[in-house]
Amino acid sequence: MEVRPGYKNTDLGVIPIDWDVKHLGDVGEALIGLTYKPTNVHSDGVLVLRSSNIQGGILVFDDNVFVRMDIPEKCMVKKGDILICVRNGSRDLIGKCAYIDDRALGMAFGAFMTVYRSTYHPFIFHQFQSRVIKRQIHEHLGATINQITNKSLNSFRIPLPPKVTEQTAIAEALTDADLFIESLEQLLTKKRQIKQGAMQELLTGNNRLSGFKGQWDKKQLGNVFNISAGKSKSSYIVNGGQYWIVDMGSVSREGKLIVSKGTNFHRDFLNRGDLVMPKDDIGGGNIIGKVGYINTDGTYVLGDHVYRLEANGGNSLFLSFLINSYRVNNELRRKVIGTAQLGLGRKSVEEQEIPFPLPAEQDAIAEILSDMDYEITVLEDKLTKARQIKQGMMQELLTGRRRLI
Repeated sequence: MEVRPGYKNTDLGVIPIDWDVKHLGDVGEALIGLTYKPTNVHSDGVLVLRSSNIQGGILVFDDNVFVRMDIPEKCMVKKGDILICVRNGSRDLIGKCAYIDDRALGMAFGAFMTVYRSTYHPFIFHQFQSRVIKRQIHEHLGATINQITNKSLNSFRIPLPPKVTEQTAIAEALTDADLFIESLEQLLTKKRQIKQGAMQELLTGNNRLSGFKGQWDKKQLGNVFNISAGKSKSSYIVNGGQYWIVDMGSVSREGKLIVSKGTNFHRDFLNRGDLVMPKDDIGGGNIIGKVGYINTDGTYVLGDHVYRLEANGGNSLFLSFLINSYRVNNELRRKVIGTAQLGLGRKSVEEQEIPFPLPAEQDAIAEILSDMDYEITVLEDKLTKARQIKQGMMQELLTGRRRLI
């Protein structure tokens, strides 16, 4: 393959001619974490950083373990260390890492973790998010082993610019991208919390909108909806056609519609305003009783393991928010039966009681909550785009395809 001037071929791909390929063991060291006993664990003491303290590439402190014992200095983290999960029951978590900042000073790290320490740490931290190291992690995991050893870690190779100024420029650009992504994530979390608070107030009648008075009725879902079960998916030819099949996996825990299977076999069309509710689950049952809102005609067909709820009174968008609210959905989940496969009977759904305000108040509440959903969706799209841009930046900057200096 022809290589453009100023670049060279390596086993890691094409990199600038003045860059080197280095083993991690040549430019830093991997340190083994602390082994402790259950008797060492207390409600206070030295915090031991574990896999649960890394979320989305940053340190979090929601699930902590403290120990009281003599801790070797080598098991204490230092600013600039890269904390890496090297052993876990889930293969997907192997290699996830976080950068140690001032908040973690005075903390230790556990035996299923490794700290990688190097003077090149800002640049190498971003390499740990790259395809170059992720590919090597995958190769060293093998078919059954859910761990990487420090020997393996030290053998990993990375492209490295020799000039600290270039390393710093690349690290700063990618850190700025991380900070922007983090700010979007924080804003998105805040928006979701605001919406949850609004649902708690508006869907229970605790906080009435201006101009609305009077008691809310109580009705059973069977009096508000015509409820029917979907046909077996085997009735459809799944061929990537123009109609989407709504089945057990088509509603998320947040009540969003998710579809991935297409067909050209049109039967049991869902109409705008219909709700779809998963009635079975082979997992933890978290999607049972949630509903997705159908917002178009002639696009979706009803598959198996779901109920179709056709409203015969009331605002179905409002009712979707209501059914997905904590109180109503929690009551539905209590009616789930089964062990290996969980299920929710139609009679249990039909008998579920819900508060039922007048249509005008339903419309007003639905408008407020759907506006909030729109803001959240816009932010989610913006966050997805920011993450994609960051991935592109990493591919360009960490391989030297694009030079900053």
